[in-house]
Amino acid sequence: MNDLEREINDLATQAAGLLIARGWMLVTAESCTGGLIGASCTELAGSSAWFFGGVISYDNAAKMKGLNVSEQTLIDHGAVSEKTVKQMCAGALNLGGDLAVAVSGVAGPSGGTTEKPVGCVYIGWQKKGQEAQIERCQFDGDRKDVRLKTVVKALEGVVTFAK
Repeated sequence: MNDLEREINDLATQAAGLLIARGWMLVTAESCTGGLIGASCTELAGSSAWFFGGVISYDNAAKMKGLNVSEQTLIDHGAVSEKTVKQMCAGALNLGGDLAVAVSGVAGPSGGTTEKPVGCVYIGWQKKGQEAQIERCQFDGDRKDVRLKTVVKALEGVVTFAK
């Protein structure tokens, strides 16, 4: 287990304790991480007490069908955008759960643009009944690094929002 993986495990453990204490369930909407956030949560025994589930919406059609992301949002802003991630959060909460985390980004090694270079990731968190909070991040490293750093940041936010 490398340092990032250890950090992910520690953050998932912290999130579990906080979510259980509140009686909340976490729901995920993942694109560039391809289910790594959900996998890190379900690595922990007893995760059914605090992890509702999630959607891996890698393709835009999955974002639209699985999370009700508007086609117009995808056309106007792209999959890697604040507006898309905001809609991903809302769509995840519509499935169930009390706190949503959503991610969409450019993991690389290709696919980046000047506006959204490789490593650009939008991460959002939303509590049921509240507005989503979205953060744009720029991570360095290879594809694996970008994805793992995204999971770290996503879980850090879960810990913060569950406090």
